[in-house]
Amino acid sequence: MANYYTDNPSLQHHLHHPLMQRIIELKEHGFRDRDTFDYAPADFEDAMDSYEKVLEIVGEICDEIIAPNAETVDHEGPVIENGHVVYAKGTQQNLEAVRKAGLMGISLPRRFGGLNFPNTVNIMAADMVARADASFENLWGLQECAATLYEFGNNDQHQRYIPRVCDGETMSMDLTEPDAGSDLQAVMLKATLDETEQCWRLNGVKRFITNGDSDIHLVLARSEEGTRDGRGLSMFIYDKHTGGVTVRRIENKLGIKGAPTCELVFRNAKAELCGERRLGLIKYVMALMNGARLGIAAQSTGISEAAYREAYTYACERRQFGKAIINFPAVFEMLALIRAKTDASRAMLYETARFVDVYKALDDVARERKLTPEERQEQKTYARLADAYTPMAKAMGSEFANQIASDALQIHGGSGYMKDYTCERLFRDARITNIYEGTTQMQVTAAIRYVNSGTYLNQLRIYEAIEYKPELCVLKQSLVQMTDSYEHLVATVSETKDSEYHDFMARRLVESAAHCIFGYLLLNDAHRNDSFLQSATVYIKYGQAEICKNQLYISKFNTEDLAAFRKS
Repeated sequence: MANYYTDNPSLQHHLHHPLMQRIIELKEHGFRDRDTFDYAPADFEDAMDSYEKVLEIVGEICDEIIAPNAETVDHEGPVIENGHVVYAKGTQQNLEAVRKAGLMGISLPRRFGGLNFPNTVNIMAADMVARADASFENLWGLQECAATLYEFGNNDQHQRYIPRVCDGETMSMDLTEPDAGSDLQAVMLKATLDETEQCWRLNGVKRFITNGDSDIHLVLARSEEGTRDGRGLSMFIYDKHTGGVTVRRIENKLGIKGAPTCELVFRNAKAELCGERRLGLIKYVMALMNGARLGIAAQSTGISEAAYREAYTYACERRQFGKAIINFPAVFEMLALIRAKTDASRAMLYETARFVDVYKALDDVARERKLTPEERQEQKTYARLADAYTPMAKAMGSEFANQIASDALQIHGGSGYMKDYTCERLFRDARITNIYEGTTQMQVTAAIRYVNSGTYLNQLRIYEAIEYKPELCVLKQSLVQMTDSYEHLVATVSETKDSEYHDFMARRLVESAAHCIFGYLLLNDAHRNDSFLQSATVYIKYGQAEICKNQLYISKFNTEDLAAFRKS
């Protein structure tokens, strides 16, 4: 039997990144838990060994249970019984397996029953789970809602809810409504303070809620009567066991069929405030969404990995005109680019996860003592980079997942269109990744500020200053030229004092920045491990061509040309 961790050396490569030393040092607070918890590490090597062992367990469960269940889960799906969700049989088996293995609280503190692992390790597990079955990764990934509860809830809420998540109870984030999709300021689910019962009551409807019949919900609701914007919204915790919420329907979706997407009706549901009033959207949901977007980037990468493996295997086995189709340039070009895009997505995913780990760990340290000036600067730097990289990782990773799943199906020819082949399911599952948790267009809106502020360019110059192996100098020079071209593109667009024109060109600028960043990350990988050289070479060639295309488009396009698009 295979193992989804040990059969993918790139995961081990990213786990052993040099920054992990600092992450573990911060996360473990001087390894103080070793005297309290039997399973707490005694030093850096012990921590890394624990991560390896747990990831091997995840990889084994993915291969032996989750992946074999994926097809039947896709066909069976969840159903409603008496206003509540019943998971497909395979999904129930998957949940039981990860619960028994103690994997539901990977990144949560040990004092609540978690493993206290860095987010990077948790994202790595999500990457593997998504490769096995993207729909189950939705249930797995939503456990990260507990991290938001830990960050903004009070001590009593920590004690009552987080151990339940570590024991295997499920979570959801109830944000969108029939008239409030991406525009969360329009949320109107009503929260009313019940002074007699000393609780809040929720009334209204939520729609498109992933795993909407979970045990513990984080709910965005309007607590301030008479308001209609984000300043009137607060975050609430709803416990399914108190009643008051029913599932009106499960959406009939194109893909990700194992994860129930629900329409929920709240009828005087009892809830409690999480954090402070009025900060639900402007503070708490923003933090929640950043974690969710990184989870979708992991899901996208897992789908890409699965699609590559399906396409490669089929191309090696399928013979036409007397030879395996992998020997035809039209096919091996597609496979090479699929591999390069997958490796690039993964490099960006883990670079972002590491940035998140450093600043979140410093946030946790700050709960106990005042940070030093050096630590405050470190926290600020990594928080800014995490905020800049998260929308780019989600946007590019999900777009690549769609392209890769489509190309994998294309390599299968007519067979790929049939449900007999896994690539058909992957194609359907991939389609949602660039839509939910903020469409690609919304990610561009988030990322463009870091184009304008120079954050991406500054980081590119930091990558440029690294000394790489001599045999990589040609690739590095290409990246220097790409970065110069990107800088010129930003200046060209900025010179046009037209905000609509800036918005129109935003995606091209963000994509150009991404091609440079992804190229440097793969160059770093190739510097540490020769096995990434092919992907670095292929991706940098691809990135050069894409930036040239953007240059040509911008050079031929002026503000007057917008009229043609506006009229269409």
